Amino acid sequence: MHINWLEWLGYLASVVVLISLLMSSIIKLRWINLVGSSLFSLYGFLIGALPVGFMNFGIALINVYYLVKMYNSKEYFEILPVVEKSKYLNHYLDFYKDEIEKYSDKIEFKINASDVCFFILRNMVPAGIFLASHYDANTLNIELDFVIPEYRDFKIGKFVFEDNKKLFKDKGYSNFISFSTKKEHIMYLKKMGFIESIENRRKCYKKSI
Repeated sequence: MHINWLEWLGYLASVVVLISLLMSSIIKLRWINLVGSSLFSLYGFLIGALPVGFMNFGIALINVYYLVKMYNSKEYFEILPVVEKSKYLNHYLDFYKDEIEKYSDKIEFKINASDVCFFILRNMVPAGIFLASHYDANTLNIELDFVIPEYRDFKIGKFVFEDNKKLFKDKGYSNFISFSTKKEHIMYLKKMGFIESIENRRKCYKKSI
């Protein structure tokens, strides 16, 4: 069966749009849907199906509008310290247990053994949690750095690691270290500027504060 390149373009556009609907992150959904709708628009015009072309061109413009709005909107970020024996924390960790396991090697966390533990509020939504413990005199070991799926656009990471350096320095730390083995988390760490290293014969990732 012979399929010409226009048909392949239509199939590709369909697949990209379908993939966009699988994204939990709104920004990723918008970007991928923008590509898919643009391809569909091109496909529609090339085969002479003007309703398909114009409709998907309109969808592409809507995606552009919302992406510009998202990137230009001013968001509120705040750190909320976690208190020991927090019932909300236990519910939070339990609710996102499956997601946390994708990004953390640990599944149980003891707040009283942590030197730093806080929620990250994004527009008053508890969008992430950061938990770290003392590794050595200058280094903080990251045990959990988790963001819920809807907010994985690296803004929270920048807020923690760049905008709040003083918080960690005031506690006497000048370095972060992570012994993560999770592929998704490692990609995130590298995006945040962590460098692969070896510590006591174990692969790790380090970043200066």
